[in-house]
Amino acid sequence: MGITAAAAAAKSSDSTEFILLIVVVFVGLYFLMIRPQRRRQQQAAQQQKTVSPGSTVRTTAGMYATVVEADDTDVVLEIAPGVNVRYMKRAIMEVISSGEEVPESPEYAADDVTSAEDGLADSHDSDTHDGDLASSNGSKAKSDSDAF
Repeated sequence: MGITAAAAAAKSSDSTEFILLIVVVFVGLYFLMIRPQRRRQQQAAQQQKTVSPGSTVRTTAGMYATVVEADDTDVVLEIAPGVNVRYMKRAIMEVISSGEEVPESPEYAADDVTSAEDGLADSHDSDTHDGDLASSNGSKAKSDSDAF
């Protein structure tokens, strides 16, 4: 009888430790994942409430713009000089403070586009075909191995 009582006590101890381990894992996940996410959501909601005309913002899509007009649920953003778009306030990820620098958009030259198109045209105009390339590469590989 003493052996069965000891076995029953050991099983009870193992199940208690297992339940305790699961509770510890869930508490750890809460503090590592859920709590920081809630803090970020509260911070974003606070910033969305403080949006005022003239402030620079970044949208959830990553676009930088200047607030032209704001009401309860929507904002009008100027994304380029004279180009205004209407967004929901929820789409504002952060308000950029005056000390932070907004990244400049890259300037693309029209020459870059035409030179790329010329390069594509040149690659299609060549007279070599896939079979010709394979035979020339094979002969080159043989000549390279003969050189050593």
